[in-house]
Amino acid sequence: MPLTMCRAGDEVTIVRIKGNEDVRHHLIDLGFVENEKVRVISRLANNMIVVVKETRVALDEKMANRIMVH
Repeated sequence: MPLTMCRAGDEVTIVRIKGNEDVRHHLIDLGFVENEKVRVISRLANNMIVVVKETRVALDEKMANRIMVH
């Protein structure tokens, strides 16, 4: 399921990053890699704040939809 389906407080594991090569590399540079845990801190409108590798990252809905988790 995409990361956008998660609620605040959920902790999930990344299973795949979708998108073209540039987008995937950008997300990987931010720490979004397969088998990494992600915790959703908050959601506001179409934006999310998550913690990945002990760093808070803000994502818009378009980017969050590219991160597949379970």
